[in-house]
Amino acid sequence: MAVNLLDFDAKDLAAWFAQQDEKPFRARQVLRWMHHFGESDFSRMSDLAKSLREKLLMRATVTPPAMMSDKLSDDGTRKFLFDVGNGNAVETVFIPEGTRGTLCVSSQAGCALECAFCSTGRQGFNRNLTTAEIIGQVWQANRALGRDPGGERVISNVVMMGMGEPLTNFENLIPALQLMLDDNAYGLSRRRVTVSTSGIVPAIDRLAEACPVALAVSLHAPTDGLRDKLVPINKKYPLAELLSACRRYLAYAPRDFITFEYVMLDGINDRDEDAHALLHLVRDVPCKFNLIPFNPFPDAGFSRSPAERIRRFASILSAEGLVTTVRRTRGDDIDAACGQLAGKVLDKSKRSLRASPIVFSPRSSNGVTQ
Repeated sequence: MAVNLLDFDAKDLAAWFAQQDEKPFRARQVLRWMHHFGESDFSRMSDLAKSLREKLLMRATVTPPAMMSDKLSDDGTRKFLFDVGNGNAVETVFIPEGTRGTLCVSSQAGCALECAFCSTGRQGFNRNLTTAEIIGQVWQANRALGRDPGGERVISNVVMMGMGEPLTNFENLIPALQLMLDDNAYGLSRRRVTVSTSGIVPAIDRLAEACPVALAVSLHAPTDGLRDKLVPINKKYPLAELLSACRRYLAYAPRDFITFEYVMLDGINDRDEDAHALLHLVRDVPCKFNLIPFNPFPDAGFSRSPAERIRRFASILSAEGLVTTVRRTRGDDIDAACGQLAGKVLDKSKRSLRASPIVFSPRSSNGVTQ
């Protein structure tokens, strides 16, 4: 059976070529053809020996997930839908902004973590994506987007913030990250590749050892009581353990801070008291905050914090010296904004059958649920 070479990073590709009695430099040539030039046809890899091209045609393929749709938002955001087989499809989003182009990549068909405010989590979970399906999203997007007038790739940054929890698909994630960083593939710096996690503490430590890229943590609450409800994995890895893992990661990280993501939910986690509790929580963790206005989806059970409330919350954090940004909502007209990605998931967890609209009661200023 032919192997899909998109499943291999440079080390594994060299090992496979050795099994075919081919020299290591041949693996580097093919790696460059596949990822740097986006070529999938071995017969067009012109600097390979004819005998090798014929061998590859018989024994290997370059097969990314098939693109099912390509939607363009009014603001220039593009959302791609990729077929990952057996009725499942995942979404990938490209966000252009000035000289930067960020690709938001999925790691799973669905998600098993059930974060209360996330559309992907409501879809349930089917399976982990393979390395080929993860890096194949970058491969396909590069071909679809082309290059800028100067001949440079349009994608300058990759964030693992699409469908799924990347760190629960660790074994397939790491080779994909290695390809993003490899100069013979996509050549991105570690600072321009970000893994976002809801807080899988042991895997944060493993990532630090295996492939320390920029780390973003989906925090969303300043206390264990609230975070247990919003991000249920907190019951297994509570805030004290998560913050300790963040401090350990900084010894390896390509940046000298952790990015904390915080979705702004009206009356739930957006009070002045919550902002002050956050300041106390992260007091000894070098970090920046990215406040995310909640993006609605059907039966979400939450509302977006008013703009003035978000501004006030940000000002409290900034006044204490924390770099705080408010994420600009992009692509919401094509359901491509943060938290809206859903794709198509054949839910093995049966969560989608059990799911009902979640209703969180807003809290009063003294912390009492109304």
